[in-house]
Amino acid sequence: MTEMKRHHVLSLLWSLGSLIKSTFAFILFLFVFRAGSDSTWVFYARVIFYMGISIALVSILWRWFTTRYSADEKAFHIYTGAFSRTRRTIPYTKVQNVNRHTSFFHRLFGVTSLRFETGIKGDDATFQLKVVSVSEAEQLEKQVSHHLSEDQVTVEGIMDDEQDAKDEKSLRKEQYIETGERAGSDVSTNANADYNDNGIKVTLDRVVHYRSTRKDVFKASFTSFSFLVLIPILISLYSTVKDFFPKETVTESLVLSWLESWWVMSLIILVLIIVSIGLGIARTFVKYGDFQITSDDKRIYITKGMLEKTSFSIQKDRVQAVKITQSPMKRMLGLAEVELTTAGSLGEAGQEMNSLYPFLPVKEAHRIIEEILPSYHVTEEMEMLPRRALWLRLLKPNWLWIIVTGMLAYFKPVIFGIEHAWWMISLLLLVWIATCRVVNFYHTRYVLNDHFIQFRSGALTSTLFLSKREKVIEIKITRHPLQRKLGLASIHTVNRAKPVMHHHVNDIPVNVAGTFQMWYMARSQEVLTR
Repeated sequence: MTEMKRHHVLSLLWSLGSLIKSTFAFILFLFVFRAGSDSTWVFYARVIFYMGISIALVSILWRWFTTRYSADEKAFHIYTGAFSRTRRTIPYTKVQNVNRHTSFFHRLFGVTSLRFETGIKGDDATFQLKVVSVSEAEQLEKQVSHHLSEDQVTVEGIMDDEQDAKDEKSLRKEQYIETGERAGSDVSTNANADYNDNGIKVTLDRVVHYRSTRKDVFKASFTSFSFLVLIPILISLYSTVKDFFPKETVTESLVLSWLESWWVMSLIILVLIIVSIGLGIARTFVKYGDFQITSDDKRIYITKGMLEKTSFSIQKDRVQAVKITQSPMKRMLGLAEVELTTAGSLGEAGQEMNSLYPFLPVKEAHRIIEEILPSYHVTEEMEMLPRRALWLRLLKPNWLWIIVTGMLAYFKPVIFGIEHAWWMISLLLLVWIATCRVVNFYHTRYVLNDHFIQFRSGALTSTLFLSKREKVIEIKITRHPLQRKLGLASIHTVNRAKPVMHHHVNDIPVNVAGTFQMWYMARSQEVLTR
């Protein structure tokens, strides 16, 4: 596709819908709640609203009419403007992540949206088609993928190793042919398929590492607390009804009569709990149903959603680090969320787009990481902090507790009729802070391997960080007076991302910090040899 063309005509309808969505609150306030108002300020507010809508509509039409794009063998070309034309070129070698989103609107008209993310900063970081035909989207994706497969080096110096790619292919073939019908791992492809002795389709083009089941999504709905989604809606609805109807009608004759009947209240609470759980499960199924993680030699592909389909891909050599996060509830159920930190932008979705399935079993998460990124390995045996680090953390002053205690001592509030409740609150806060520090101490672990650094930290929510030495672009070792006295230090790492990702571990032994520095100095030799 080399000819210049305008965006799909349905993008006008999409932009109009976005405009209505963004101004819906003003429409509701000016034309529904203030429908019969004769106030002067309401009149002028409506005039300003009409003017703003008119300008926005003209802007939508003008932008569609004056914007064109084309795609040749090497780059996208975007042309904007009528009298003063601007041409923007995005080479395919800059494309790092591809995101396709199919909302209900897109499915209704048989179209989709496509977004190509690059490592460029600013407004020129992406090329987005908010509405595009499915055939054209597939053509553009194939065009970019085909070009990237031919080029071995990008502008930023992609460090591809052909031998690693061969080993990865061999590893996948051996692993998946031997495992056959192993739960949670399957193989699918569009071409070059073969079958093993068990009748399982095997290919080196695309490997399915994970496909969500109903059991997984059902467990995820409770882990994510989606069943609580109805509670704020009910509170808001009751408040609206209470303000709308006369007090004696709602409060006295209805609410009080229900409160007097315990079985009616119990029935209502039971029904609300069932409805809330049902809505939460349905919401989780819509968002995370049909979740699938696949990969080939170059990229990782993730698809999700039932009503609204979202698919995106991440270039493997752009992965800078891996994070495994566990909240208290996930830790109880043995689940974790895996996030891939990439060198390029992941667009408006941000955090969601670089996340694998947020409710993976821990063992399954480790397996998937090592399968989609064979050069990464999660080490389960990690070093604990020395005991003196615990005493340092407990003795370190907490400014939040000092400020809150000072305010409580000054105002001395009476809570539940208890005159000296302020010091009880201060004591509870101190116990909570100390507990979090103890938990954080036992959660904090670290390990240095030949080419990897891995550490875990966090109190309630723990995060395990894993990165290759060549992906760490900067390190820093700091020691405050107490750490120097106790022979401790803090290490800080920086990885390329958007925004730049900083990670640190406090209170490790000073000799480990020295080893860490020597370990990182070997990076220069490692980068030069690749």
